[in-house]
Amino acid sequence: MERTVGGLPCYVAEPEDNATTKTVIFLVDIFGWKLPNTRLLADSYARAGFTAYIPDVHDGDSLPASFLQTVEPQLPEREKQTVLEKTAATAQVGATLGPWLIKHREGVSRPIIENFIAQVRLIPGTDKVGVIGFCWGGRYAILAGQHPLSGPGSENKGVDAVFAAHPSLVSIPADFDAVNVPLALALGDKDSLLGEADVAKIREVMEKKRSGNEGARKCESEVKVYEGQVHGFALRGDFSDEGGKKAMDEAEKQGIEWFKKYLS
Repeated sequence: MERTVGGLPCYVAEPEDNATTKTVIFLVDIFGWKLPNTRLLADSYARAGFTAYIPDVHDGDSLPASFLQTVEPQLPEREKQTVLEKTAATAQVGATLGPWLIKHREGVSRPIIENFIAQVRLIPGTDKVGVIGFCWGGRYAILAGQHPLSGPGSENKGVDAVFAAHPSLVSIPADFDAVNVPLALALGDKDSLLGEADVAKIREVMEKKRSGNEGARKCESEVKVYEGQVHGFALRGDFSDEGGKKAMDEAEKQGIEWFKKYLS
């Protein structure tokens, strides 16, 4: 159902018992809160016992889903593209995505997200709160796991656990170093926005955090790399490919199991 929560339009999926004890906030990719796949995933979380919220953190300014194929086509299509086609796609992405990212920069988007988290914390019955993010929203999910939060008066109103699938535009190691809550990551090894070297660096940072070595802030973590998967696979996997569908299902299970462990 759609309703206003914390001042934002929001899709809400509720468990059978309507309990808000375990809550998961979805931070969307650039295609926004109305993307059907995101809502279907929220419904799956509700069936698993969580109250799920998908807020419109883009203020009605999400990019159209038709832009998806330009940003990250499925791997078979990407491998068939000519140099000219790849060049044209890169130009289109820069012309469209660049201005959008400036408009929805961290200084604008992070306070909106943090305020929503704080408002959800005030909903009667709410106890543990997790945040799940995809692509653009993946980075903000990671930032939400940092304490204290950046907004005025937001101390101690953060989240209890984080799951991020194929986060984009992350700063390594800075975004990860400051995380203070259990963090799980689902990454694709063919992600054009997060290369093999980046994944290796993230693994190294999270291993230090898990062990508390070299002065790192200790917290539980999980980094799972999905073979043959491109950026966006956890939401927009290739249904025509058995491997793509399996990875999408496994990423869904990974997130649900992570939150069952740390929001109970």
